[in-house]
Amino acid sequence: MSLLNSLLNLRPTFRHGVHPDPLKEQTVDLPVQRVPFVSRYVMPLGQHIGVPAKPVVKKGDTVARGQMIAEPGAFMSTALHSPVTGRVVGIEPHRYTDGSFKPAIEIEADPYATQQFQPRPPIDWESLSMDGFIAEVQKAGIVGMGGAAFPAHVKYAIPEGQKISNLLINGAECEPYLTTDHRLMVERPESVVRGAEIIRRKLGAEKATIGVEDNKPDAIEILSRTIGNEPIEVVGLPMKYPQGAEKMLIKATYGIEIPAGQLPRDCGIVVNNVGTAVAVAEWFDLGRPLMERVVTVSGPGIHYPANLTVPLGTPIREVLKFCGGLSENTREVISGGPMMGAPIASLDVPVLKGTSGILAFTAAETGRPHEYPCIHCGRCLEACPYFLNPSRFARLAKARLFDEMNALNVSDCVECGACTYSCPSGIPIVQHIRTAKNNLRQQHKRASG
Repeated sequence: MSLLNSLLNLRPTFRHGVHPDPLKEQTVDLPVQRVPFVSRYVMPLGQHIGVPAKPVVKKGDTVARGQMIAEPGAFMSTALHSPVTGRVVGIEPHRYTDGSFKPAIEIEADPYATQQFQPRPPIDWESLSMDGFIAEVQKAGIVGMGGAAFPAHVKYAIPEGQKISNLLINGAECEPYLTTDHRLMVERPESVVRGAEIIRRKLGAEKATIGVEDNKPDAIEILSRTIGNEPIEVVGLPMKYPQGAEKMLIKATYGIEIPAGQLPRDCGIVVNNVGTAVAVAEWFDLGRPLMERVVTVSGPGIHYPANLTVPLGTPIREVLKFCGGLSENTREVISGGPMMGAPIASLDVPVLKGTSGILAFTAAETGRPHEYPCIHCGRCLEACPYFLNPSRFARLAKARLFDEMNALNVSDCVECGACTYSCPSGIPIVQHIRTAKNNLRQQHKRASG
């Protein structure tokens, strides 16, 4: 082993994981563009983890861009805002990304409106109580922008007696193809740093850290230059998947392992995506709610890859049309990254708060490998960053022994897909686990009435 490799191995990281090809070349150097406004938008009420939002508008109402159209349905919920100035034409079920139909607000854009958002006076966040700050973040509709869409304000509700020492901003973006976070860090470093500082100070954290994989040297350099005298540091991390999973990022950045069953806040840490930090800065400085997001459109089936600012509710079909449409040999379009994303049921489903990418793949990428029996090689165990036994989960899932999986802590699985990626037998392990977890959720739902 060379001296260089020896030194690299001493750098902080987490154990296990895999190393897929980053495949970011198509979009990594493309500045973010704004996709043109379209005629109709669909805003599902449940596009975040938790309780769906409740409409505060009705059919026929005129709405302005940035106006709240649905209020939080509970604490574990968040608001929705109109992505355009227009008219509400319906509140009824629409097709969701997974093929199901869920309640949504449909808005027809005003063809004569400029669709310019008018900034509002800054909010004096420093004078807000912590409860007031949490309420503002919930009102802004801000969620985790890495893809999970977990309501951001819930992370800031720290139980009494707990203290937050570190705020960790997730700029790893370890999913192949995706470059949304990268472009935000390069093009809008001031907003990343501003949002991080607002969150850090309200949480009472001593410092903030921005963790960035070292295949983004320009982002590391620009952020480091932008920080100035703030108690924020940028940490370069070796490339590894799933570094973007918050527990893995914490281990790689601080060397702290979050025990099973505990949350990062139990160890004095709060983790936010860089897009979430930008959204916080925009709300408190400009009054701009979360009504649009940056999306990477890429993959072999895309004619013109791009990083785009897309109003929420825009049909994916319209986004693809802006990028020249799909190639004739496209076989699958997924929302998110190739490791954790999911195929979409229709090109007419909308862009959501958690839509980090739209990727189009041809038969060469989507061909299912022939599945062979498990050879008990242990590669999935070596790949799993949570030290679970994926092959055992797969066997139990096939036998529909879901309760046994629950007893073996299947809930600790974050469905990163590292097990499936590493399996030489072509077993779709993570798909079996997802099916089992969904069955367990349905069982729990029926049991609770």
